[in-house]
Amino acid sequence: MRKLLKLGLKIGLLLLAVIFISNIYVELKAKEKTYNSVTKIPYNKVGVVLGTSKYYTKGQINLFYKYRIEATITLYKANKIKYVIVSGDHGTKYYDEPTTFKEDLMAGGIPEENIFLDHAGFRTLDSMVRSKEVFGQESVTVISQQFHNERAITIASSKGINAVGFNAHNVGGKSGLKVKFRELFARVKLSLDLLFNKKPKFLGDKILIPE
Repeated sequence: MRKLLKLGLKIGLLLLAVIFISNIYVELKAKEKTYNSVTKIPYNKVGVVLGTSKYYTKGQINLFYKYRIEATITLYKANKIKYVIVSGDHGTKYYDEPTTFKEDLMAGGIPEENIFLDHAGFRTLDSMVRSKEVFGQESVTVISQQFHNERAITIASSKGINAVGFNAHNVGGKSGLKVKFRELFARVKLSLDLLFNKKPKFLGDKILIPE
């Protein structure tokens, strides 16, 4: 029994160390590359807004979604981006994050011709790699909450993409805590993905974004 307790303690300490190291790695890679101020963030031709569902399972609006929409529109209207790639999950005909985002971005004043849809942004890694390999962008502005932007920027840096992040408003309360807790393990997964050179689920044909 004592041996099992010692083994459990060692495994627990190892897990905590991995979480800590992964988090520090992401923080260092993204240091001074995320912005809260629209006036201070540098211009990029393309912004990549990272997808999420519009509603929670009980039907309430997902504030992570709402704030990403608002941040994207703010950035566009400030002339800090010209085009938007909406990268999200469209795994079935019943679930289509990119099109939902597009409709609300258009309602907020971004022209349809300035919005490009990435239907295979199943994970943040997929979204970032595809922004370069499919959409041909080597410099982008990522739009999401800060913790998510930091992870996306870390991926971008490892893939030869010059990325900065525009931070959408954060979400507090129970929902915010739950997502931030999951983020700890997402950063561990990120470290493993980069270590083993994980590839996106799909690439596909090139999509041209005008100059």
